[in-house]
Amino acid sequence: MLEFLAKGGVLVGPILLCSVLALAIFIERMIRFSLMRSRGAGLADKIIRLLRTGDAKAAHEKAISSNSPMGRVLAQAIRFRDRDREILETVIVHATEEEVRGLSSYLQALATIGNIAPLLGLLGTVMGMIKAFMVIQQMGGKVNAAVLAGGIWEAMLTTALGLAVALPTMVAHSYLFARVDKYEARLNDGAVRFMTELDHK
Repeated sequence: MLEFLAKGGVLVGPILLCSVLALAIFIERMIRFSLMRSRGAGLADKIIRLLRTGDAKAAHEKAISSNSPMGRVLAQAIRFRDRDREILETVIVHATEEEVRGLSSYLQALATIGNIAPLLGLLGTVMGMIKAFMVIQQMGGKVNAAVLAGGIWEAMLTTALGLAVALPTMVAHSYLFARVDKYEARLNDGAVRFMTELDHK
């Protein structure tokens, strides 16, 4: 397999590196999202129940100890619950945006890898084709079809490899981006429920 890939030229290495980085980012994000899901499950309901009993201190401690995006957003909301509505909304929006930025970490890198990989493959193919035609020129055009075909498939190997890396990378990016959108919706929902609870007091 390594001997086969080596025929693709010097750009096979960078393309393989892109695949390793993309896989590492995907695994890291999936692990983080899984941990977040277990830590923040049902947290908004628990905090709202504590607020209804008037135990704001326990609610704040519960939010902080959860070590989750929802917990951090609600902790900020609890701290500023007695301030003006406009200030409270600004604090919640800022906290939510900060958490979403954290959730989106490395997703731009994943998109960049998905865009770069096929371009590296195309560049490798162009370089390979140039070399192939240089050989044809050096041989005075006396090249049989087998030699020409061999040079072409070796040149096109990098394009195939680049696409093989780019396609799953872009799928992974879309999936993770959808997960971030879902978590953002949950954060907004928790914030709205918190604000509604304050309005009922």
